[in-house]
Amino acid sequence: MKHSILPRVISLGAAIFFVGACAGSNDTAEAKPAPQTLIIDTHIDIPFRLHRNYTDVGVATEGGDFDYPRAVAGGLNAAFMSIYIPAAVDEAGNSATLADKLIDDMEALAENHPDKFAIATCSADIYAQASEGLISMPLGMENGGPVATSEDALEHYYQRGIRYITLAHSKTNALSDSSYDLNEAHGGLSPLGREMVARMNQRGIMIDVSHISDAAFTQVMELSEVPVIASHSSLRHFTPGFRRNMTDDMLATMAAAGGVIQINFGSSFISSEAREYANASSARAMAYQRQNNLTRDAPELRTFRAQYREDNPYPFATMDMVLDHIDRAVALGGIDSVGIGSDYDGVGDSLPTGLKDVSTYGALMDGLRDRGYNQTDINKIMGGNLMRVWQAVEDYAESQGQITQCAVS
Repeated sequence: MKHSILPRVISLGAAIFFVGACAGSNDTAEAKPAPQTLIIDTHIDIPFRLHRNYTDVGVATEGGDFDYPRAVAGGLNAAFMSIYIPAAVDEAGNSATLADKLIDDMEALAENHPDKFAIATCSADIYAQASEGLISMPLGMENGGPVATSEDALEHYYQRGIRYITLAHSKTNALSDSSYDLNEAHGGLSPLGREMVARMNQRGIMIDVSHISDAAFTQVMELSEVPVIASHSSLRHFTPGFRRNMTDDMLATMAAAGGVIQINFGSSFISSEAREYANASSARAMAYQRQNNLTRDAPELRTFRAQYREDNPYPFATMDMVLDHIDRAVALGGIDSVGIGSDYDGVGDSLPTGLKDVSTYGALMDGLRDRGYNQTDINKIMGGNLMRVWQAVEDYAESQGQITQCAVS
């Protein structure tokens, strides 16, 4: 990776941050300032969850992994809301419409609960909103399809609050090959994808290398002028053959350039046994789908998957396994190279024991302490490392004549 500007290093480890004090799981929980670690989760799939089945997450909810009372109980300060564009929607030409709809929904959530949530559009917003007892909602776009729809689309989505973009998702798109797609049509990044790396650097949007192919990752690292993130990935060492996770060499390369891997909590990202289960389950479901000529969202297919799960109990990962991924990331890339990107509300009923929803960040920090991490280390893992990268990206954009736009004036 080329560096025209070095990341601005701030003393996050020694700083005092404000998070919502732990409150019981009830609708009237209040986020009151308390001196604790700044907790930032870079990937929570609330937008698509609400798109499919709306519920008011400003109050306690029956299902899902995120709502306001549980977020307060977990001390969460900032949740990057995933503006997720399924590959099929992108291929059908409807990616921009869906992206704008999901952003509209997040703006409405903040407007309906101004005492609980706030949209964040720069790193400074996180500090300001945390000091007011609000949970920040910065936005990350999962699948860069929408920014490939027109010349001015990137600026449009910057203005709408997008602050990281996952270049591809489950299939090769106009920007990049996908780790899930064996048809690596571009051999990594497309010409437009290469251009987009430079444009995202210049505009102040973080590049997210989760989901892209190994070749695309290598090319991003060669082209980017600033550190990059993997917003919700884990380590391939523990899940051999799972291309969606990062290899040791990829992590070391990203860390050496100042980047950070945000560990995904999904069991199939963490445990080889859960990964093998997922492969077997998917193969059986795809065979059933083909045999019965069903669509991907057919009720009969959902019933088949549920029955398979009932007949074959799922091998959940454990919190200790998640901590193993963090330990290895630290060993390979240093304490500045790792954070958290849980994928809550995005990995279904596959979360590890002890990390089932957003109320459990405190338990994760306890686990880190038990493994010998001091408070400075924990501050970096739980949010400080991500903030360092975000500020480095903002600094570079400002050096290019761009003005960082913040929601808080």
